Amino acid sequence: QAYLSYSNIATLTHLAGKPGWDITKTLDNVKIWTHEEGAVLSFKVEMQVKVPSHVAFSLLSDFSLRQRWDRHVLTCEVLQAVSEEEKIYHITSAPTTGHQPRDFVILVSQRQPCRPQEPYTVAVRSVTLRAVPPSPEFCRSEILCAGFQIHSNSTSSCTVCYFNQVTSGVMPYLAANLTGSSKSIEDTALECIKFLE
Repeated sequence: QAYLSYSNIATLTHLAGKPGWDITKTLDNVKIWTHEEGAVLSFKVEMQVKVPSHVAFSLLSDFSLRQRWDRHVLTCEVLQAVSEEEKIYHITSAPTTGHQPRDFVILVSQRQPCRPQEPYTVAVRSVTLRAVPPSPEFCRSEILCAGFQIHSNSTSSCTVCYFNQVTSGVMPYLAANLTGSSKSIEDTALECIKFLE
């Protein structure tokens, strides 16, 4: 368990620190970047938010609030509070055209910065729980690495970066998006900013 939570944080930190991110879109307070490596596509959404970093951290690390800004999420329940910094959630998401609804069992690890220049981190990855086997009504999907890094800009503003390493499970939600025919990433980012502020 300790290894899982350590590797959850480490994997996100490693992804965030990779060179070679390409910017694909810039809006007023949202920037979208992509990173391709072999068959793995990752994306980063950078949001400028007018709240202190610790406020954004407390709101984003509580996944039970996720439905309030992410319309892809239908339900989200805590399956297990592993520790103060670690929780396991079961999330169900709305079906996309031609696909059955998906569900995810995820470990969410949160860390406060050790030093002033470090970001707050909320890391997400899929885990297997015997208590929640895949059900026929959902397509069980996997998150390899996702999460938030929150950097303080001032006492009243911060930069929130959302990362996701895309697997085929998340692809239907993004495919239309990255080709530009859908604005769901931007819309979700704007909803997230509105929710935080």
